[in-house]
Amino acid sequence: MASTPAAASPADEKGIFAAAAIVQPKVVAWRRDIHQHPELSNREVRTAAMVADHLKRLGYEVRTGVAGNGVIGILKGGRPGRVVGLRADMDALPVLEQTGLPFASTVTTTYNGKAVPVMHACGHDAHVAMLMGAAEVLAGMKAKIPGTIVLIFQPAEEGPPDGEEGGAPLLVKLGALNAPKPDAIFGLHVVPGPIGSLMWRPGPFMAGSDTWEMNVKGKQTHGAQPWGGIDAASVAANIVTAFNQIAARQLNVARAPTVLSVGEIQLGSRHNIIPGDFAMTGTLRTFDPEMRLDVMKRIDTTLKAIGSQYGATIDLRWVASNPVTANDPALVDRMAPVLRRASGGKAQGNAEFVMGAEDFSAYQKIAPTFFFHLGIGPSSPNHSPTFTIDESALEVGVRAHVMMALNFLAGS
Repeated sequence: MASTPAAASPADEKGIFAAAAIVQPKVVAWRRDIHQHPELSNREVRTAAMVADHLKRLGYEVRTGVAGNGVIGILKGGRPGRVVGLRADMDALPVLEQTGLPFASTVTTTYNGKAVPVMHACGHDAHVAMLMGAAEVLAGMKAKIPGTIVLIFQPAEEGPPDGEEGGAPLLVKLGALNAPKPDAIFGLHVVPGPIGSLMWRPGPFMAGSDTWEMNVKGKQTHGAQPWGGIDAASVAANIVTAFNQIAARQLNVARAPTVLSVGEIQLGSRHNIIPGDFAMTGTLRTFDPEMRLDVMKRIDTTLKAIGSQYGATIDLRWVASNPVTANDPALVDRMAPVLRRASGGKAQGNAEFVMGAEDFSAYQKIAPTFFFHLGIGPSSPNHSPTFTIDESALEVGVRAHVMMALNFLAGS
């Protein structure tokens, strides 16, 4: 599909609306193509090539292989000015799609040594397509842009495979945004909600996330003789119950939302064997630094007590962390009117706290940031095998990207 820039004037928001409408069929086609060909974290080879080819055709300076498979596109406007960054994440999830869409994924691959299905169950396909659309609209305005646009197509937001680095933390670590360095970075994420609505809040918006892994060693025994071993299944059940009790009964959740979750348990091999060992993983999601440390101490105390009760050895490791995603209040004040116009008034500037986490928070180390959500209609939650998107919302996302970038550079 040819990448002919859509013409519009940065001073004319009616022109931006018109340009977004013109590029909308392409955005939908890109989204469906990417959705049908999903790629897991640090494996986004096809998606990255598609993005890079599009940006090159539009006249962007293009950098590939950034922090793995990342792509950065740089558009220098016709007038000098500041630098603004726009980010989209590219990776999919190991989820078996159950949407029944004609462009549903049938992809399978290997992840951490296991054969898994792959699906864009979080909407990153839409993120890439919307930023590609914004790239096209902005290319048509190049001569009048007062500054530089940096488009960040980021790999591995969902977290890299075992033993690898990736995502926004690696991109920042490698200095990939140092030349030119953005003066602000914007990003969006699709979520179930009113179609085309935009949602955000100043300050902390999305939770910080700490990932933990646990290995427990008990003693295997016959299913008819539980007294002859240390029952790993009972230890696992006790840990899950105790973790739920920590979050529900020991914390002042009126102070700040906190969620402690178990996401995976691996134990057992046969119906008549009581397992002796197991592995467990999960996350802790917090907004308050003191509560975060308090929960970690409570987890340690709880596991020591359970291990002593059963005679099991419990090893817990904290393996990854994303800080709280917080919106710069001054940036929110300046950009909130822009988002209201971009959404046609369907905006909520005091949205609820979101317990989901985002590695977009890593960009806070290098520039003020603003992260917001785009409603894509009624749907199962993100990460669900039946997660779907009303594609009419994508046009609003394109408008939001373009209008925020141009208004920031114009200083309004």
